Amino acid sequence: MRIPVATYRLQFTPNFGFSHAKAILPYLRDFGITDLYASPIFQTRKGSLHGYDIVDPNKLNSELGTVKEFEALMEEVRDHEMGWIQDIVPNHMAFDGQNSMLMDVLENGRASPFCDFFDIDWNHPYENMKDKVLAPFLGNFYGECLENGEIKLHYDQRGIGITYSALRFPAHIESYGTVFTHGLNSLRRKLRAHHPDFVKLLGVLYALKNLPPNEESRERAEQIKFVKSMLWELYSSSDQVREFIDANVARFNGTKGNPESFNLLDQFLSEQLYRLTFWKVAAEELNYRRFFNVNELISLRMDDEKVFYHTHALIFKLVREGKITGFRIDHIDGLYDPLTYLKRIRQELGDIHVSVEKILALDESLPESWPVEGTTGYDFLNYVGGIFCNHRSERKFTRIYARHTSCRAPFAEIISEKKRLIIGRYMAGDIEGLAHLLKSISSRDRHAADVTLYGLKRALVEVLTFFPVYRSYVNCDTFSDHDRLLLKKSVEKAREVNPGLLLEINFIERFLLLEFQHHTGEEGKKQWTHFVMRFQQLTGPLMAKGFEDTALYVYNRLLSLNNVGGNPDKFGITAEEFHRFNRRRRERWPYCMNATATHDTKRGEDVIARINVISELPEEWERNIKAWSKLNRKKKTVLAGEEVPDRNDEYFLYQTLIGAFPLRDDGDFSFVERLKAYVIKSVREAKVHTGWLKPDAAYEQGYVNFVEEILEAPEANQFLNDFVPFAKKIAYYGMFNSLSQTLLKMVAPGVPDFYQGAELWDLSLVDPDNRRPVDFVQRAKLIKEIKSAESKDPSALRQGLLSEWQDGRIKLYLIFKVLNFRRAHSEL
Repeated sequence: MRIPVATYRLQFTPNFGFSHAKAILPYLRDFGITDLYASPIFQTRKGSLHGYDIVDPNKLNSELGTVKEFEALMEEVRDHEMGWIQDIVPNHMAFDGQNSMLMDVLENGRASPFCDFFDIDWNHPYENMKDKVLAPFLGNFYGECLENGEIKLHYDQRGIGITYSALRFPAHIESYGTVFTHGLNSLRRKLRAHHPDFVKLLGVLYALKNLPPNEESRERAEQIKFVKSMLWELYSSSDQVREFIDANVARFNGTKGNPESFNLLDQFLSEQLYRLTFWKVAAEELNYRRFFNVNELISLRMDDEKVFYHTHALIFKLVREGKITGFRIDHIDGLYDPLTYLKRIRQELGDIHVSVEKILALDESLPESWPVEGTTGYDFLNYVGGIFCNHRSERKFTRIYARHTSCRAPFAEIISEKKRLIIGRYMAGDIEGLAHLLKSISSRDRHAADVTLYGLKRALVEVLTFFPVYRSYVNCDTFSDHDRLLLKKSVEKAREVNPGLLLEINFIERFLLLEFQHHTGEEGKKQWTHFVMRFQQLTGPLMAKGFEDTALYVYNRLLSLNNVGGNPDKFGITAEEFHRFNRRRRERWPYCMNATATHDTKRGEDVIARINVISELPEEWERNIKAWSKLNRKKKTVLAGEEVPDRNDEYFLYQTLIGAFPLRDDGDFSFVERLKAYVIKSVREAKVHTGWLKPDAAYEQGYVNFVEEILEAPEANQFLNDFVPFAKKIAYYGMFNSLSQTLLKMVAPGVPDFYQGAELWDLSLVDPDNRRPVDFVQRAKLIKEIKSAESKDPSALRQGLLSEWQDGRIKLYLIFKVLNFRRAHSEL
């Protein structure tokens, strides 16, 4: 197995492709990086800026460059004796017209060879979703979109398609007759019954009506291809047939202002294998599993062996060719059976470095049975950041936060409140499906006689709400004591808080703990286990949306603790806790990644380091926020008697300014614009005054105006005159925090991972801010200068770096020196 000495995460985009990566390899090698850690490089939707919306896992992303450019990059990687860790996405693909496998399913249904690839409930209890998949992509209600002429029938060489905005979905092949036979007698009269073109068209329509059965998939696919080609040949060669088809398409597309004219299209759409709906419908009715609550990402059934091997064909080929030397597996918690998936990866590829994107609670460890090297490093991030938070200041900061914001709710209450909110607004359809599954499994259970579907849904919401971590890992062969404890905890808390749901919660508990009855047969046991495994697939998305993407924007006591996998309720980490954590990693996960920033972190690593300094200055911090709040009060907007931003959002803003305020006045005018975009995202994520589903434009504009006003005209701005000296003081001490955590990352057990650009000060905010282009030319130049200066006078160099610490070279130098030492002594 190749063990990386140090990894460097690159975010590939249409503006940073294979040739760009090739150009920076000499710099990364000089810097001390041994392995590139690449964002997904497989074919995505056009214009993707992140790579996780894949449409074809067996093609390289053409927007990143040609196959020849990729091969040249791989050759350069080998020449520099570097490795390549590839981020792969087994959980989901894009629900998009460019996804040919999914489009085949929408066109052919159960006859498609890819029918079982996607996690779709074809037997949904709702009649309007039985044997068809929900397609929640309309910007308005279906009837409105239809009668406004926004949904259109379209015919071209590919066949009949349904278009809406930029989307195009294929029509069900067996619905073609509805369009091509409409008004057929008028064509007969025009051409006469024995006209060769009319006879050909009748032959094609007969073939359409008599397609081979689903079981004969190859023959059926060939006949469909033949039928489509014949139709297009007729359309292209016969003026009369083309006029007939064009007229039918126009007739089906109706006339805006005449609702009755859309009846034909409405009927045609009802014959499709998908149901177009307003995008908000998916929050309440749904029959496919999504990535979190993203309608545009449809999940795969990776537990099916044929899905596994088909979607990993190119990945495995690249490994066997020696191009890929390690993996980062995205969203492992989304999979139906993570352990089986990981075992298949090991069986197929043997000894290869595998990391999983697994979010662990501070007191949680990876399952010992997983054949992986460890996580992608969020656990390290929270431990190393935590030791720079002064845990002795907790009570003071709790009081300061409460006094300034009036926020006194315990964090645990905020989490449960926000998880319920997420279910109600975004995941009610998922709960509905889970409740129906349990109801069907228990239909013959006498103890289920009085358990209603409504009661089950309410109880499931509560049990899911109180699930304490991202997920458990029960499968057909494994039910660990740890998993049993997690499930029992969630049930017991749900029962304590909801005594009125005792019957339903007790009932659910039996299934979750697999307390089979004496008469439960093998098939019944499989169904019970299937329910538990489906339940487990919901706990992760709910925690991610309720905790990460909502509660962490509401509970703002100290923002440096509000990280993915962190716990804002735990105010800092003691040195002994940090040592214990590292001992455990050294013993069990010695090659786990050590991260301090990723593409998913809420703020840059040096923003966190700065904010941690505040924990050491509670009295000074309180004096300042009181003064700043007073100075800036007149700059607030008043809406319905309430100030904008509210005091909690204002408290959030001051911490963000402390963490991200530019170190030098170097003409960077982008900061205010970046900050404005960030605060809009933060309040939408908090979902208190505004949100993604229903933005409150007045609140958002009031907040943006406040940001602009408190940061304008520095020379006459009383707030900035008071703020900047304190911010500079925090930044100076934050520099020592930053260098210390960077050093610890490189010398602690594990593989140090560097997010692109963070080798200089990382004062970025949440994505998309942290995915801005990196100036690699500048960084390469700085390394060259540092090497030259060190060869002449090392002492003078170090003094210069410290005196000019604001430019970030001191951090670059530290990493450069330690990484090259690591590489030279990799046996250590």
